[in-house]
Amino acid sequence: MPRLSTSICQCVCLLLTAACHKSDPTIARVNGEAVTQSQWDAYLKFKHIRADIPAQKNSALDDYVTRAGLAATIESDKLLDTTQVQTELAEFKKELLISRYFEKFLDDKVTEQAIQNYYTTHATDYEEQKVHVAHILVRLNPKLSEAERKARLTIAQDAYSRIKTGKDFAAVASEVSEDNVSAKAGGDLGWLRAGSVDPGFSKRAFELPVGEVSEPFETPFGFHLIKVLEAAQTIKKPLRSVQGDIRYQLRADAKATEMARLLGKVKLEVDGKPRKPLDENKADQRRADRR
Repeated sequence: MPRLSTSICQCVCLLLTAACHKSDPTIARVNGEAVTQSQWDAYLKFKHIRADIPAQKNSALDDYVTRAGLAATIESDKLLDTTQVQTELAEFKKELLISRYFEKFLDDKVTEQAIQNYYTTHATDYEEQKVHVAHILVRLNPKLSEAERKARLTIAQDAYSRIKTGKDFAAVASEVSEDNVSAKAGGDLGWLRAGSVDPGFSKRAFELPVGEVSEPFETPFGFHLIKVLEAAQTIKKPLRSVQGDIRYQLRADAKATEMARLLGKVKLEVDGKPRKPLDENKADQRRADRR
């Protein structure tokens, strides 16, 4: 984009000085049309331009007035379909108004304090049961014959017998378990969250007393023996780990409520007949589908 001459910039400065007594002074003219201080300030904010850096500000002003002049000249030549251009501008304005409104509304509505309050009042939602267990796994697969299944069960039962007669669980797990990862740690699975594993496994893990070993039982993975290393505990997730989810939920709820309020004030007619506003969630999906 070509830069304006020094003389033009000087004229702009003179115009600014001469009009400083007005509430919204004219700082430049483009094809005779005034560019006001408030318009210029809004442009600087929009482009994130530092007004206190003269070189940056002057360069931006050159670009601003030049582009304004170029657009005005093109518009006056009437080569383009002005109705089409105005329609596109109107659609852009709608999107911008809706987007900016909810951006500000939700920033004001869903504050850090609101998130903290929600976390406090919904404390039980962020509590979970965990238990520290170890296991021994003898794997199964659907292709095994009944005889092969019994042989696998015998391996699990033998491991159980060895532990009950005094053999260390971790040592047996290291020898027998076919869960290669946990076997290296003596079968230790760490702290398991309730519901995060097979229901049958989870039920036994949370019911078994600390230090006791279960008899072999079957899950889709195979035959297991488990030992509870530490009793079940109720652990509360820290706010920092869930605040993103809370913020998302609160913003979604607040937006839906505010959207309903705004749409309730909208009065529509199509072909002379009243028409209900389209649910905005459905409208968003329709716009996405058209793209």
